[in-house]
Amino acid sequence: MFFQHVYDKSLAQASYFIGCQKAGVAAVIDAKRDVDTYLEIAKQNNMKITHILETHIHADFLAGSRELAALTGADMYLSDEGGEGWEYEFPHIGLKDGQKIKLGNLILEVVHTPGHTPESISFLLTDTPASDEPVMLFTGDFVFVGDIGRPDLLEKAAGVVGTADAGALQMYQSVQKFNKLPDFIQVWPGHGAGSACGKSLGSVPSTTVGYEKVRNWAFQYKHDEKGFVKYLLTDQPEPPKYFAMMKHLNKVDRPLLTAVPKLRKLNQIELTEALAKGIKLIDARDKSEFSKGFIPGSINIQGNNSFATWAGWFLTYEEPFMILAPESQLDDLTRKLMRIGLDNIYGYIPSTETYTGNLDQSHFISLEELKALKGDPNVQIIDLRGVAEFNAGHIEGADNVFVGTMVNNLDKISKDKKVVIHCQGGDRASIGYSLLIKNGYTNVLNYSPGMNEWVNEGNPVIA
Repeated sequence: MFFQHVYDKSLAQASYFIGCQKAGVAAVIDAKRDVDTYLEIAKQNNMKITHILETHIHADFLAGSRELAALTGADMYLSDEGGEGWEYEFPHIGLKDGQKIKLGNLILEVVHTPGHTPESISFLLTDTPASDEPVMLFTGDFVFVGDIGRPDLLEKAAGVVGTADAGALQMYQSVQKFNKLPDFIQVWPGHGAGSACGKSLGSVPSTTVGYEKVRNWAFQYKHDEKGFVKYLLTDQPEPPKYFAMMKHLNKVDRPLLTAVPKLRKLNQIELTEALAKGIKLIDARDKSEFSKGFIPGSINIQGNNSFATWAGWFLTYEEPFMILAPESQLDDLTRKLMRIGLDNIYGYIPSTETYTGNLDQSHFISLEELKALKGDPNVQIIDLRGVAEFNAGHIEGADNVFVGTMVNNLDKISKDKKVVIHCQGGDRASIGYSLLIKNGYTNVLNYSPGMNEWVNEGNPVIA
């Protein structure tokens, strides 16, 4: 057996390349959209990709199954579980619980594990030359290291009322099914720490059935279904806005993107005209560089592992947008964007030098300055973190406006008072600062060190 774990740090998303070396055939599970990675693995190991599998209709990334199928001619094996409304709307080989897929000397058995979504399936792998016992379980968004998949995404991201409770009850039953598996089976999940598909995912890439039975919170509610459901649905992080679109695009027939696009470099005239038309400019520089001088109206989303997630909060799938980033970073940023289907890139500029107008600068305050302003009736402190973070501990008197939905809640932020914004460590505050300036605020101060410094210096928090 050949096995390779492919991990995308930007979305904390795992995919898997599995092959039978004797037969020279391979399968890919939950492929990311820039599929050249799998083609290169196949080439290096003299294998042909013949099977493409998915564990469910993904919400957090745009699956590359169809791109990979178009390039390789491989068949797509997708879930036919879940009932009405959960059918893939393009040709595929449907899978049901108990069905077995033969891949050379390997056998993949389908296990229906609903909860995260009704159609979710896992794949139980047996390497027949080695043993008659299964060796690996690919769980998708069912069981993670130390956590399980959240069932509330449809309700929170797409507004499908009532699906969270129903999914939680399904998840409870799936957990009981997992409990019956042998302890020695390796578990390879679809996500790691940093994914919004759960609330406490571990950063270790894999685990075992036995270990999860001992340490995973979800397996400590064997006779307490109500307690399980309550804990599962409490304090889940805000699902990024783009999740609803991913559910749609992963289900329907859509245009394919089989290569990483090359971006067009914009000149000064093209940039000026685009800005005049209202085309958004995403400045992907580090927040410290952005603060020293930025193009008015640009949005600072740093080109790190969270780039695509935040871009998905503030860009739509209909509008074109521009990127400010050095050429050396473009391939990486374009890949990150295409993984969530944000392909409508108008062009890029390598630096602020393309812009001929005056640059803006960020205005920061220190811890001591914040203390002096705190309690002043003419000052509003805005905590840009998520609701669960805010409830766990915040500065007394602060208002919570989550940065991801801030543009829709500007009525909660004063244009008359001094406004001090902060987050945990400064990244979200830089996004928030740029958005407020873009929306006409001139009274904003950024306490960039955020809660990290506030707590580390021994200052009180309110929970």
